Amino acid sequence: MSSLSAMLDGLTTRRLASIGPLPGRRCLELGAGGGSVAGWLAAQGADVTATDINVRHLPGDAPYRVLRHDLVNEPLPPGEWDLIHSRLLLLHLPQREEIVRRLVAALAPGGVLLLEDFETTYGKGVLRAATGKDAEAYEQYHRALIGTVLPALGNDPAWAGRMHAYLVDLGLTDVDTEVHARSWPGGSPGAGLIVANIVQQRRALVEAGVPDAVLDRVLEMMADPGVVVRGHLVYSTLGRRRR
Repeated sequence: MSSLSAMLDGLTTRRLASIGPLPGRRCLELGAGGGSVAGWLAAQGADVTATDINVRHLPGDAPYRVLRHDLVNEPLPPGEWDLIHSRLLLLHLPQREEIVRRLVAALAPGGVLLLEDFETTYGKGVLRAATGKDAEAYEQYHRALIGTVLPALGNDPAWAGRMHAYLVDLGLTDVDTEVHARSWPGGSPGAGLIVANIVQQRRALVEAGVPDAVLDRVLEMMADPGVVVRGHLVYSTLGRRRR
């Protein structure tokens, strides 16, 4: 979560700032993680409710309400919301389209929905590596992760690319998508995310056909600042409910 905050909070807060004055707005932060976005919203004067299925990473003295909440199986917190935001949440949930319909229905007139997710289907992610063999090692890991491992967990690596059209089809106005990506050198927060993926999903990656030796080499690459990969594309899509 610290890696994701370091990589993405700048994009998220800039997008949130673009919707207009935040003081007094009723904001629902879904999948709040470590609370960095909820804390930023509260610092702007927003009235924030931060939810997560596991709230242990949220500070006990947070300047916002904290609610343990199962987005899949429980109704949304009651009320009409001026802003609803989620980041790197819906791509993990097979029920994502039904959830988005519920989010749209929970917006107040003029309320804004901001959804941010990775789009990970693009290959050719290595910007610099020592050898072509190293570049192929990374691509082999990435293909197995997005082609086999993550889909088996209910993740849809291509979901973010469909968010814009889906919000338009649900009747939101002023729908806008910004696509963002940065280079991730070895040792950076982005490289740390790749390391975490390998550590957490190593058995599944091996079962998907990636040899241990290849995974070990990718881990070595992610510690080398001379290796650079392109970060995952982040689709940041917002839309507004009609007044």
